[in-house]
Amino acid sequence: MTLSEEAKDRLADVVELQPTKNSELQERWEMDSGSEVHQFLENELGDYYFRDDNSLIRATAEAAELVDVEPGIESDPDDGAPSKIRVPELQARIVAVLAGPEEESESVVSVLHKLRDEYAVDAEAEDVRSGLQSLRRKGVVEVEYRTVPTFRLAVERDDLEVAVSD
Repeated sequence: MTLSEEAKDRLADVVELQPTKNSELQERWEMDSGSEVHQFLENELGDYYFRDDNSLIRATAEAAELVDVEPGIESDPDDGAPSKIRVPELQARIVAVLAGPEEESESVVSVLHKLRDEYAVDAEAEDVRSGLQSLRRKGVVEVEYRTVPTFRLAVERDDLEVAVSD
């Protein structure tokens, strides 16, 4: 299957963002709907992606080689915990301020206030919520359900290398 330049660029996004959802790709690709994303994946990238048991989109090993992009997540071979992630800047900052594994989990609003205090980030609560959920899918953040969902790192900050993607 020969890929167009657009398809290769979008495949690189899948490799970088995995595990991901239609909505993340929709935003990245500036598409109008998740259905449009699904259609592109099926028609143009069908041989290079799959959906895992949680219906998250992942690239095949062949896809990662084809586009020569660092995967969005690398895991420790001993325990499978994430050891390196490539994420957008907001998510990298979330990792920097979020409560550690042994600390009390915190709400989206708490994380938002920490981001504003530490980095003068002008983000919305929904952006922070989305970033936390993306980090959760990568296995870096865990959620605890109390009155509202609360979050904390699932891995020690010192054991995780965070790189900012473009």
